[in-house]
Amino acid sequence: MDTVARHAFLPRAALAILALVVGLGCDAFAADLGTLLSSAPPAFTRIDPNTWIVTLSGTLQVTPRYPGAEDSTLIGYPAIDLRRAGESRRFAAPDDGFSFSVYDDAAVRLGPTARFVPGRYYGDDRRHLLGFRDSRFAVEPGLFIEFYPTPSIRTRAEIRQGVYGHHGTVGSVGADYILPLDRFQFSLGPRFNIGDASFARKYFGVPVETARVNGRVTPYDPGSFYSAGLIGAATYTQSETWAYTAYAGYARILGAAGDSPLVRRPFGNPDQFQFGLRVDYSFATPAWF
Repeated sequence: MDTVARHAFLPRAALAILALVVGLGCDAFAADLGTLLSSAPPAFTRIDPNTWIVTLSGTLQVTPRYPGAEDSTLIGYPAIDLRRAGESRRFAAPDDGFSFSVYDDAAVRLGPTARFVPGRYYGDDRRHLLGFRDSRFAVEPGLFIEFYPTPSIRTRAEIRQGVYGHHGTVGSVGADYILPLDRFQFSLGPRFNIGDASFARKYFGVPVETARVNGRVTPYDPGSFYSAGLIGAATYTQSETWAYTAYAGYARILGAAGDSPLVRRPFGNPDQFQFGLRVDYSFATPAWF
């Protein structure tokens, strides 16, 4: 498959998988969660377009040091969410990209998104990465779409293009079952990630010259990347000001990328885990624009 055809395949594949996910389990969960969500009291009694609720978030996450790595590292990052006073805050999974809605109603939400991929550097593992060129951290802007077949089920798809660090096309598809219980909210759902050959070669390929210098791996050219897993989260809302979220996720690197020597011990691990804690602080302010 040539590059143009491969890039065209990814959006079609993501949309097809999203349609499949949307069709799964819609009727099964509608009654119980619809009742719970409709009975939950809103945080504010009316929508005020002149007042915004600003939520500042700080996250600490334990994540693989780079894609396919055996070792983990601790990272921290901020986030911000804006909504009008009286509007409920939209559900956001811990692994969502940084997103901004340009269209948002009860069932559909879409807009731009971006993700950052950790880099792989020789200093991360001098023993095993001898001869490998550094893979800088990557920036992946793109688009997302969410669809709620019921208030208790969210589906989301992203299509992104690497513009720094790598120049491959990647995508992700997932669904979340959302369960609010008093001050708690629980979520759990599957994830599927895909990437073209350009992305796969960047993080999982072994060039001939690199293999010769390293001496411990053989040349390898993965034609694609995909992984499957799930993520779960629990949020405790202490008040309209403070909320806390703990989460854990797992993904298995599969296919051609999963057969790369870089994700096999002692170089790496196809089983990728992440754990995190997010703290949200919300306050009201006059509308900024």
